Amino acid sequence: MADFIRKITRDALRSAPDAALSREWLVANGLGGYASSSLSGAVTRRYHGLLVAALPAPLGRVVMLSQLNDVLIEPDGTERRLTGHNPQADQWPDPNYPSDAAPSGLAEFRMESGLPVWRYEFGDVVIEKQIVLPHLQNIVHVTYRVVRAPQPICLRLRPVMAFRKLESAVDEPLARDYRVTARGHEYEIWAGPELPVLRMTIEGAELPLTLDGGARRDIVYPVEAERGYESRGSLWTPGYFSGSLSQGQTLSFVAATEPWQRLWALPPADVLRFEKERRRRIVGTAHPSLREGAMAELVLSADSFLFVPAGRVADQMRARAEGDEVRTVIAGYHWFTDWGRDTMISLEGLTLTTGRHMEAGWILRTFAHYIRDGLIPNMFPDGKDEGLYHTADATLWFFHALNRYVRATGDRHTLQLLLPRLVEVIDHHRRGTRFGIAVDPGDGLLRQGREGYQLTWMDAKVEDWVVTPRRGKAVEINALWYNALCLTAGWLTEEGDAQAARPLEELAEQARVSFNARFWCAHAGHLYDVVDGERGDDDACRPNQIFAVSFDNPVLDRARWEPVVETVRQRLLTPVGLRSLAPGQRDYKPKYFGDLRARDAAYHQGTVWGWLIGPYVDAWLKLHPEDKAAARELLQGFLPHLDQAGIGTISEIFDAEPPFSPRGCISQAWSVAEVLRCWAATAEDR
Repeated sequence: MADFIRKITRDALRSAPDAALSREWLVANGLGGYASSSLSGAVTRRYHGLLVAALPAPLGRVVMLSQLNDVLIEPDGTERRLTGHNPQADQWPDPNYPSDAAPSGLAEFRMESGLPVWRYEFGDVVIEKQIVLPHLQNIVHVTYRVVRAPQPICLRLRPVMAFRKLESAVDEPLARDYRVTARGHEYEIWAGPELPVLRMTIEGAELPLTLDGGARRDIVYPVEAERGYESRGSLWTPGYFSGSLSQGQTLSFVAATEPWQRLWALPPADVLRFEKERRRRIVGTAHPSLREGAMAELVLSADSFLFVPAGRVADQMRARAEGDEVRTVIAGYHWFTDWGRDTMISLEGLTLTTGRHMEAGWILRTFAHYIRDGLIPNMFPDGKDEGLYHTADATLWFFHALNRYVRATGDRHTLQLLLPRLVEVIDHHRRGTRFGIAVDPGDGLLRQGREGYQLTWMDAKVEDWVVTPRRGKAVEINALWYNALCLTAGWLTEEGDAQAARPLEELAEQARVSFNARFWCAHAGHLYDVVDGERGDDDACRPNQIFAVSFDNPVLDRARWEPVVETVRQRLLTPVGLRSLAPGQRDYKPKYFGDLRARDAAYHQGTVWGWLIGPYVDAWLKLHPEDKAAARELLQGFLPHLDQAGIGTISEIFDAEPPFSPRGCISQAWSVAEVLRCWAATAEDR
């Protein structure tokens, strides 16, 4: 199986002043850590770095190595930058150093099997650079290969850093002072007893480290400035590596928080070979329709979200003592951790569609361990061992994910293991649990809400302002509730306990009748978004109503499927997902931009969400089960996007109006998962 290659040409890199700055690459290590920057190599976000290490709590993810400033020096002394810089930033070693965003010699950027490669051409000199992160290791390899050089050239590599927690402001490093120690070609950066040591070395060539006294210089992070955050921070460098290379020669700069034994265990060539082989196997196990082209790239993107939570050591020890493994899902890069809702929505596309059934089981059993008072966690904060539980829907999505897992694998053992917990979850919801989540005994519908909390997936909050509180009986919460009741009753019956299933069947029927009596909004021709809310019934046209049709057990009467789907098609559907609010509605925002308050005001008020294409395709296929080709067309708008924000992946959100500019996270788990799932679901039978 050949490498999957996506190329960004020289012309594309210079198609606009910010073309090489606004596009980004990312490689994950399976622990929650990663490497990422702009295509130019410039660090434009607080989240960029060549080594963002995933470390045990309370540290969490830490930016250990921000950048490697690399310069090629030709025989006549001419210096050629390989790494770009933000136009606003002071540079090493000279503030007057040219500051165009993309280096003049950058001829091509490409992703080979999801790994970034840069090709530089300076006349007769051609050099390539590739970045690899060994799987499940906090190690980065930056490898340079001299493709062509009539005479030996000099390469100068300057590592720059400011040890900083991932979410910290750029002016808040963990350390103020750094110390360098050396033993042969092994160099260590030490910044205090509470912090890991950053280890660095060069393999493949003699490039000694020249200490030039250590230096700090301010750097501006333009994306942070746009987002309304602190945007000027200080980076530190110990000095630079420098040495001569000839045509055909290869060297690797290696940096890590792992012990030296692990750094030296495999030579860089083997690391690259093994990682490419791992990625080929991942693609090879996916659904046949996903093994080539753009979908193969998305299968590799899906791999980046599945991880071992390195910070939660106790969880790993517990699971392994039980003969199991801990796995969970990063909701999105760069700033999300693992979220219960996102994990359950993404599980089918990330694991079952890609043939990673064992990991799906690990994820479900991991989250079952965290059930408290009938809820799974909403999310795990970075560097924390305990989750936060402020969610009304994540637990109900758990039922949906388990159903898809059992259907794909036939794993009755896991179902039998989890079924008592599911019955317990339903009992907590019937009696009432945290955050006002409880069944209304009068109509069997599920209500939720507590002042100051955002409990549905429309969860934007700025300080004390909950933008879309949706307190009351939300449409998708009750679609999920009905689906969960039907699934659990069915499982109990299959396991020979029809008596335990009967009250759940009765509750499901009560909820179904009440839903259809209460949620149909006759004057609008679609479903209410919330009934019995703080201000009565909310008739806003939102995508949440699609779930009343899309689930395996749809709560909406069949006669009303078509008007709901047609309303969503006409008012909410875009080439890259569904709008979160229809144009013309009060509070509709066509663009997502500005500081945090402005962005969150638009987050669920029109902004397009890529993952919502999944339930729309499901609902559309229920009405047109024989027309998979038309359903496949609904996914085509995502293909050109793979060249935009995060190369080879799908963003979190998009503006609500053309050109539907990508926003938010550059790579989002449920966006990737739902496109993969629907692509496989719309494949013509062979």
